[in-house]
Amino acid sequence: MSDEPNAKVDRGGIHIERELADSVAIDEELDANVVGPYRFPDPGRRRIAGWVFVVAGLVAIVAIDGGWIVGVGFALLAIWQFISAWPLAVDENQAMTVAGAAVDFPIGHASAAVRFHGWRSRPRWSVVLYSASEPPDQRALVVVDAVSGDVVEEPYVEDIAAV
Repeated sequence: MSDEPNAKVDRGGIHIERELADSVAIDEELDANVVGPYRFPDPGRRRIAGWVFVVAGLVAIVAIDGGWIVGVGFALLAIWQFISAWPLAVDENQAMTVAGAAVDFPIGHASAAVRFHGWRSRPRWSVVLYSASEPPDQRALVVVDAVSGDVVEEPYVEDIAAV
């Protein structure tokens, strides 16, 4: 970290330049310069809950008369936690890069949100892209697999009518 007051610090993630944040009066809780970058938690953390369910199931089997029924329930929950603990191999910046390459217009503003697909809850990034023209004349929704980095659905692109 530099002692210079205007030195740039690369924190990764979303970053709003200090001058821009000040000029548009960004609320403090939304200002990445104050709060810091946000990283979506890795779904692989579900393994922790899986182990908790394994232990709870074993305790139920040992400590409760007829606890095998509860133990089986905990075991099923643990199995689901383990098989749905996908690694989040693609972050939002990588997803936006992949999504930008999937459309044929220059990108201006973009936003990404993670969602989960299927009974195993595979993570996917839903990336909304706007054209670089002012005001934007096109927008697109591109869905990127957060494990493999592939575009998993045909990008939805539409023209934005000028108001």
